[in-house]
Amino acid sequence: MLSRVARGLLNTLPSGVSAVRSSSSFNFLDAFDFNSQLTDEERDLMFSTHEYCQEKLQPRIITAYREEKFDPTLIPEMGKMGLLGAPYQGYGCAGTSTVGYGLIAREVERVDSGYRSTMSVQTSLVIGPIYNYGTEEQKKKYIPGLACGELIGCFGLTEPNHGSNPAGMETKARWDEKTKTYRLTGTKTWISNSPVADVFIVWARSDKHNNDVKGFILEKGMDGLSAPKIEGKLSLRASITGQIAMDEVPVPEANLLPNVKGLSGPFGCLNNARFGIAFGTLGAAEACFHYARQYALDRQQFGRPLAQTQLIQLKFADMLTEITLGLQGCLRVARLKDEGKATPEMISLIKRNSCGKSLEIARKARDILGGNGIVDEYHVMRHMVNLETVNTYEGHFSSYFVNVQ
Repeated sequence: MLSRVARGLLNTLPSGVSAVRSSSSFNFLDAFDFNSQLTDEERDLMFSTHEYCQEKLQPRIITAYREEKFDPTLIPEMGKMGLLGAPYQGYGCAGTSTVGYGLIAREVERVDSGYRSTMSVQTSLVIGPIYNYGTEEQKKKYIPGLACGELIGCFGLTEPNHGSNPAGMETKARWDEKTKTYRLTGTKTWISNSPVADVFIVWARSDKHNNDVKGFILEKGMDGLSAPKIEGKLSLRASITGQIAMDEVPVPEANLLPNVKGLSGPFGCLNNARFGIAFGTLGAAEACFHYARQYALDRQQFGRPLAQTQLIQLKFADMLTEITLGLQGCLRVARLKDEGKATPEMISLIKRNSCGKSLEIARKARDILGGNGIVDEYHVMRHMVNLETVNTYEGHFSSYFVNVQ
């Protein structure tokens, strides 16, 4: 029954408003009618990607996580689906909207953050810099193979002594006039895909360019190049991570990315990757919400479903609120990005919000599952541990406080 104040407010609304409200219904699966805000092409992409991820990726993930086993066949599979390099035009890329790329990240990370990391590195951090900063010859040589998954790429920026401070970069590119090559020396660490990579995007300080940071394309098999695997990860175990070790690696002039200098190059790549992470982590959060909700409906405690307990309902209300608002923020920034109006600060905000809130949601979901929440067949603990890493990489959660001031 409406209060007197509420009835008075209702009477002030136009008649059409109350009529619309009375004929509407709330769908918790899409609380703010997100799907209606997509184009037909974006919806088709979302549904096809969801189907692929649930049918092909989901059945593999428990074994991959238990065994810390990366499956390299995922890359050509994703390439065949058009998921690699999706937001770029030509050279074998699908040419989706920015929203489309976000939807791909969301569906892949709904299964696992490690799988999404593999995809987003290939797209934003390997194809992206070649597409945006490379020559036409470089684009034709590398992008088609990367987009179809015949080639695997990685991105080398982080160094052992310089995580959140890339300006402290120690990797050097020394110009050798005799051989007309750059000689790269240094170490990169925490590099997704590096142990299996064919193509390496590496950032180094070039003496030929006044010690500015420049990007280089390295290839597997170059003298002095190795990529040892980092063993024993407790997070992102379905993806592969390693180092890039370089000892006077000869890189021809043709492999220099000519159209950018300084840290604006890698930062531009990271902005695109962070956007995908913002959308992707909400996919992991949605998965945790639905796993926990179904568990609470099925689980009987004190003679009734766990879902009837108000404290549990409060957790679900909090989770659904953050997912719904987060998706709207990501969608808005994506539209602005397609219009050329998005700023790095906007992307920092949604990356920070999505990562932080998704980790909180995963923890709440784990709590709802009780002891069962730590078992991998319920998936939630895996998402939670993965999200600890996603809160750290490509810009630590806390560092964004500085970015948005």
